[in-house]
Amino acid sequence: MRLGHNVEGGADGGRQQAQASGEWRRVLGTLPATFTYAQARSGGLSKRGLSRLREAGQIEALGRGLYRQAGGEMADLGLIAIAVKAPLATLCLSTALVRHGLSDAIPAAPDVALPRGVRSPVVYSPVAWHHFDRATFDVGREMISVDATTSIGLYSAERSIVDAFRLRGTEGPELGYEALRRWVRRADAQPQKLLVVAGNWPRVLPSVRHALEVLL
Repeated sequence: MRLGHNVEGGADGGRQQAQASGEWRRVLGTLPATFTYAQARSGGLSKRGLSRLREAGQIEALGRGLYRQAGGEMADLGLIAIAVKAPLATLCLSTALVRHGLSDAIPAAPDVALPRGVRSPVVYSPVAWHHFDRATFDVGREMISVDATTSIGLYSAERSIVDAFRLRGTEGPELGYEALRRWVRRADAQPQKLLVVAGNWPRVLPSVRHALEVLL
């Protein structure tokens, strides 16, 4: 049975509306903190039920066909929407470098990579989408938790540095060099590991090697 059908006015209508509202909340309790329209419908919520729950402030729309329950744990809702709508989404470039402590240049919108040919999903928060070659997309890709049930990809410090050098024409020449300068000061920095990652892009390898030699 789909919940959320019209009810008539009067006392009976009020009771029916109250029962429907209670049932909507019950179904909501069976859904994950972040859920899709399809999951809501499968659980028994109608479009009307979803609409009423939004009006009551019990759920929030994060993107087309994607919702988040109110009162959940504190989390970056924009990243949750990206992760759910695009499972291959990976934080990259400035966003990844900031997370690794290699840059202070927090971008206005998160830099997120998808494999070339994968369509960018519609989300309601700003995103700077990038499309990377499928053959090297997984190089240095890790996963981090966004909330208790959601994870998103994150490129390693080494991959992020290499990408900054590789895309210096659009990202600026200073992004990669400054990140590398900070990285070499770390006790756990492994130059050979960086060069191995850079080797996946033969054209950028000489630039990374030269910068590394200067800084070391």
